[in-house]
Amino acid sequence: MPKRNDIKKILLIGSGPIVIGQACEFDYSGTQACKALREEGYKVVLVNSNPATIMTDPEIADATYIEPLTAEIIELIIKKERPDALLPTMGGQTALNLAVELAEKGVLEKYSIELIGAKLPAIKKAEDRELFKEAMEKIGLEVPKSSNVGSVKDGLDAVEHIGFPVILRPSFTLGGTGGGIAYNMEEYTELLDKGLKLSPVHQVLVEESAIGWKEYELEVMRDTKDNVVIICSIENFDPMGIHTGDSITVAPAQTLTDKEYQRMRDAAIAIIREIGVDTGGSNIQFALNPVDGRMVVIEMNPRVSRSSALASKATGFPIAKIAAKLAVGLTLDEIPNDITKETPASFEPAIDYVVTKIPRFAFEKFSQADTTLTTQMKSVGEVMSIGRTFKESLQKAMRSLEIGSHGFEELNISPAELKAKLQIPNAERLWYVAQALRNGMSVEDIYKITWIDPWFLNNIKQIIDFEKKIQDSRFKIQEKNNFRTSELPSFRALLQSAKEYGFSDRRIAELTGQTETEIRRLRNELGLRPVYKMVDTCAAEFAAYTPYMYSTYEEPFYKGIGDWGLGISKTNPQPLTPNPYTESEANPTNRKKVIILGSGPNRIGQGIEFDYCCVHAVFALKELGYETIMVNCNPETVSTDYDTADRLYFEPLTIEDVLNIIEVEKPEGVVVQFGGQTPLKLAVPLEKEGVKILGTSPDSIDRAEDRKRFKELLHKLNLKQADSDTAMSPEEAAAVAKKIGYPVMVRPSYVLGGRAMEIVYDESSLLDYMKRAVKASPEHPVLIDKYLDGAVEVDVDAISDGVDVMVGGVMEHIEEAGIHSGDSACSLPPYSLKKSIVDEIKEQTKALARDLNVIGLMNIQFAVKGDDIYIIEVNPRASRTIPYVSKATGVPLAKLAAKVMLGKTLKELGFTKEREIKHVAVKEAVFPFDRFSGVDIILGPEMKSTGEVMGIDEDFGMAYAKAQLSSSNRIPTSGKIVISVRDEDKAGICDVVRQLHNMGFDVIATRGTAEHLKNKGIEVEVINKVNEGRPHIVDLIKNREVNFVINTVSDAQAQRDSFSIRSSALQYKVPYTTTVSGAKAVVNAIEMLLKKDMGIKSIQEYHKKG
Repeated sequence: MPKRNDIKKILLIGSGPIVIGQACEFDYSGTQACKALREEGYKVVLVNSNPATIMTDPEIADATYIEPLTAEIIELIIKKERPDALLPTMGGQTALNLAVELAEKGVLEKYSIELIGAKLPAIKKAEDRELFKEAMEKIGLEVPKSSNVGSVKDGLDAVEHIGFPVILRPSFTLGGTGGGIAYNMEEYTELLDKGLKLSPVHQVLVEESAIGWKEYELEVMRDTKDNVVIICSIENFDPMGIHTGDSITVAPAQTLTDKEYQRMRDAAIAIIREIGVDTGGSNIQFALNPVDGRMVVIEMNPRVSRSSALASKATGFPIAKIAAKLAVGLTLDEIPNDITKETPASFEPAIDYVVTKIPRFAFEKFSQADTTLTTQMKSVGEVMSIGRTFKESLQKAMRSLEIGSHGFEELNISPAELKAKLQIPNAERLWYVAQALRNGMSVEDIYKITWIDPWFLNNIKQIIDFEKKIQDSRFKIQEKNNFRTSELPSFRALLQSAKEYGFSDRRIAELTGQTETEIRRLRNELGLRPVYKMVDTCAAEFAAYTPYMYSTYEEPFYKGIGDWGLGISKTNPQPLTPNPYTESEANPTNRKKVIILGSGPNRIGQGIEFDYCCVHAVFALKELGYETIMVNCNPETVSTDYDTADRLYFEPLTIEDVLNIIEVEKPEGVVVQFGGQTPLKLAVPLEKEGVKILGTSPDSIDRAEDRKRFKELLHKLNLKQADSDTAMSPEEAAAVAKKIGYPVMVRPSYVLGGRAMEIVYDESSLLDYMKRAVKASPEHPVLIDKYLDGAVEVDVDAISDGVDVMVGGVMEHIEEAGIHSGDSACSLPPYSLKKSIVDEIKEQTKALARDLNVIGLMNIQFAVKGDDIYIIEVNPRASRTIPYVSKATGVPLAKLAAKVMLGKTLKELGFTKEREIKHVAVKEAVFPFDRFSGVDIILGPEMKSTGEVMGIDEDFGMAYAKAQLSSSNRIPTSGKIVISVRDEDKAGICDVVRQLHNMGFDVIATRGTAEHLKNKGIEVEVINKVNEGRPHIVDLIKNREVNFVINTVSDAQAQRDSFSIRSSALQYKVPYTTTVSGAKAVVNAIEMLLKKDMGIKSIQEYHKKG
């Protein structure tokens, strides 16, 4: 049927900030949906609070609102924009929950808005655990024995008839939030209480455990004509009991028999029909008992899911794009396949390769966190790789993770410890399995401990067995110049097999005692190079028009004369030299071209902001007429969409894999400036191989990144830096710190996200730090700075063409210096700095850019103390603030920088005057503390946030209030505020308390803080600290008598003593701040909230000139 003409304008809700369980795969989905709907002629209104996304670029939707994702704010947008329909299936659980809330509050009915993509009954039936169970029973499908409970009492009754262990799944939550496995009553009551609080409808499904069963997912689509297609089957490497987002997954499913697959396929089709999803995609999860074949349905997501992005990239079938078109009435047979150009979307994808996804974790950032993997998701990102076999795909994925591994490295671990590690699911389980096999443990024994299917274990065993063959060839490689001619073919065959198994040059080098460069040279001499195959959705049955590539090593076939290529003919009875031939589908063009290296897996310190910059680089270079080639391994992102760049290589970002692509494509240059530290680390190695690095030279980057060279640069320009020195050893560090004076800030060179940065207060802590943290960057010096207590930190983003320098934005941090810039809230323009200070900061920025000969983007961090300006660090590359600054000012900095890197001047591009804005934009960080019980929320120099939001309004107070609301830290306008601050902050808190009293708040303080306030003539109620007796501060929080918490700490002991205050605030969802500067901003926001209601304006309106 044709698309609907009764709909003209569609509202699309985004997923908000990047959090664990809901990451940038929804930016990819939302961007695709916006493009698809506009392609069909519809007006699109988008609301999302995340400035770091491509989705919130002003060009993607007709009207873009970067506003808090609450029902109240969305109603304001609806009232203003009057859309005809709401598409809730592209923004993860956040969008789905908001759509349900808007429907139930009568907002959609009031404004005559239709839900498209998924109707309310379908959402309810899939998301409400009891309704879903009834629906499955109706169509004869089994679900695990379960009970839906709404109270602790109901839960205690339910567990009696289900029995332990049980799985708890709160309704309407994302990433398994609040879920878990309980093996006893104590664990059960704790998880149940937490789950009931976290479920927006206060419901928890208590479910029979299927731990140890095999888990599968099917991505399914259905249209209004009842056409149903299975896009992809996905198998979890890990057994049931680990959240699918934390599991290693493989597509297509590897261990299902055809009979089992057909049964699952039939079940999926029956489920999507019964639930009633008839205009879009769904993800359905199954569990299969390996003992008796019993199959149960675990759950269904009636929306585009996290796995949808993976399935889209794995098959080349754009699920979100097709789902958006189905939502407006088109059917699968009417929508053409972009890749083949001749098959419709009703053709089920077929793939002739294996895809492996491995999650990326950030436990190193949260040392107190429980690293056990359970039904609640804990990973912060993922990588995907493609190979002809599982072995090749797996090893490519392992080296894509960027965790210092290039294969199955040996572990030094005792047998007892190894067995314990195998029993408890963890992020390093692959390496423990390999070590167990290396130690002689049988596949059967490992299976009994881990429940990982023997098929996967046998594949890993084959890799480990092959390692021995590589090690045995060591002497041949070392004596390669003395090879006998007869040995050469057998050695080449060994190396060929190793590459087919997915072994990296680096791992082969480790096994043979060589360097990676030597192995690469040997491989090239032997003519062993990868070929590139296309992802074409149809297993090569039809021609593919979209160059979406992956590498593999193929057995060559031989072209010759006469006797089937054996090199024998009547005229030449002697065999000729065989001519090995492998077929590559890369087919590079002769156009002028540029390779852009992506940012790899999302992790804390390097997130979606860098993917945004890479995508903008692609857009800009296309405008200049270049063929753009993207290299990345992250399936969640817009950069790895097949229609973003002209050519896409889904490959690991290692020197080996990148050089292989460069050899095939022969680009004019490579862009390393936009993808964060991942491509930057490749800049020098690539340059050594003769590759042209576009933009700022690797030497200039090194001058800024290497702390010793950087210090020399500042001295030359007569710019200030806090007293500092460098050290390579613990002894040197102790001497430096003694000279400078404690406290000191210690940080290694070449790290991202403040990795291994700390504030150290004494010598024993410093020596402990040096032993631990030098591991983060062993070959570079550690910088030791005097810690600038109480200074204001400032971030500057600038762009330079080598002659002119333009400042894109000056951002004042709200938290004081010492808290990682990625974790601090900041304001653009600055909200408290004097104009003379801001002007001087701009001049220093320009001087540094010119001396470093920056071509492209640069970020500088300053600390301001009084009238003194200190430089903290310079990054001559794209920073994580680029998307935020671009959205706040309307200047596409990454696009301009990409053009500058290809030789355009700022004058030619028309960027000769700094953009002054009349509004204020506040960026706030979002943290994953609720995922890691036992982790403290206190901020420091090491980055811990997973994402960010932006509040934008006419004044600082309201913009800050919006940013807090967007980060689920809603600022109260009445009630009780509890204060407990360190001695150094007591002077600064007095004005805050006076203002709170004037605005009608009750203020309660701990004894020391209350005494200081009393001495200043401010009376407050006194409350005990936790160790001073009952009732204490935590009792107040648990009794829900507190509306806001202000808590700052000084030393480690004070931090431990007050930990329960902060953990209770987190658990009971009481908004908080852990800095006095944050408290001052909160007071500013409360003043504005009491004066006026929140308003809304699209960023297109903010950026209107005139």
